[in-house]
Amino acid sequence: MFNRILVPFDGSHGGEQALRKAVELAKLTDAEIQVMTVYRHHSMLEASFSMVRATNPGNMDDAMRDHAREVAEYAKKLAIETGAEKVRAFVKAGQPARTIVRFANEHECDLIVLGARGMGSVEGYLLGSVSHKVTGLARMPVLVV
Repeated sequence: MFNRILVPFDGSHGGEQALRKAVELAKLTDAEIQVMTVYRHHSMLEASFSMVRATNPGNMDDAMRDHAREVAEYAKKLAIETGAEKVRAFVKAGQPARTIVRFANEHECDLIVLGARGMGSVEGYLLGSVSHKVTGLARMPVLVV
């Protein structure tokens, strides 16, 4: 039925519920779970308005990417603890809905499972309308949890 299930994950409660549902489906179908965290690129203008630690100002994109990696690795660990056997984690930058659908197409995912609401653009990547946009853009089935 399903070979690859994509779970866009931002660390929110809704994201965890979606991940747990995807693990249930993966167990039934022996599917691989591909967890993906998307972070949004911040322009230099946005970065100049951002608060940074004086001791480590760094680059805003680097900070967002590092945080996204932590979130993706947390999701992978959670999926394995929940019983998934085949899990891969990815981090991508871009506009959330389009990035999710592009990734699903490129990786030949059979299903996208995502939370209805996420943490917002600063803390995560799922805005209330991202799940709606994904359902409209995707060629494969989308399960919104």
